[in-house]
Amino acid sequence: MRFASLGSGSRGNATLIEKKSTRILIDCGFGVKDTRGRLERLGLSLDDLDGVLVTHEHGDHIGGVGRVARACGVPVYCSHGTYLTGRLGEVPDLRLISSHKKFAIGDLEIEPVPVPHDAKEPIQYVVGDGDTRLGVLTDLGSITPHIRQCYARCEGLILETNHDPQMLQQGPYPPKLKRRVGGAYGHLSNGQAQALLQELQHDKLQHVVAAHISDKNNTDYLAKESLSRVLGCSVEDVPSIDQEEGLHWVSLRSAF
Repeated sequence: MRFASLGSGSRGNATLIEKKSTRILIDCGFGVKDTRGRLERLGLSLDDLDGVLVTHEHGDHIGGVGRVARACGVPVYCSHGTYLTGRLGEVPDLRLISSHKKFAIGDLEIEPVPVPHDAKEPIQYVVGDGDTRLGVLTDLGSITPHIRQCYARCEGLILETNHDPQMLQQGPYPPKLKRRVGGAYGHLSNGQAQALLQELQHDKLQHVVAAHISDKNNTDYLAKESLSRVLGCSVEDVPSIDQEEGLHWVSLRSAF
């Protein structure tokens, strides 16, 4: 199994996961032309996709889902709450999923994980292929016991390091937005991500990627530095997802 990102941040998010001939996108905050170009950088086209999984209804995650799904005719998977917001738009094949029930797409097993975020029924995902598991965890303001349980023993982890609390408080956001971002239903700070990684780290964890880094309330260095402390490596050895360039393919080795 391998994964990549088309981009991560407030201007658009999309995570690509592949096993054999099965390829899925988690979220798509980019338009059709932009998504096509970002996929081409990874050697793929829209026709290579087998489905789009949605985490929640915020525009940087759902903005391109309907258009992309219509362009390539793939099914879209989302929670009932996300669908009821009416922000998904017309899709050719809608699959409403339970936030607590695993399901399969081709060679991939998908585990939805409910998370605390200011959306109607937000979920994140753990994706496995029978040998390895990748945890995708962004857009949440706090950590629950269920999250800890679901993301334990992953071989790969895409982890939100959204903001530095001091930069957030001194930054340009209005007070209400600062409270939202830093609150229990907002986004993970560098310190929160570091603390969670400390709990989740184990000897079979192969890759940890810093994601959803704010361009106003954080820096790439601070985000990666917080994770490097736990991983015991240099800051330069921690990959992060760029908003424009995304992240090129990363492979997970079989645990067996």
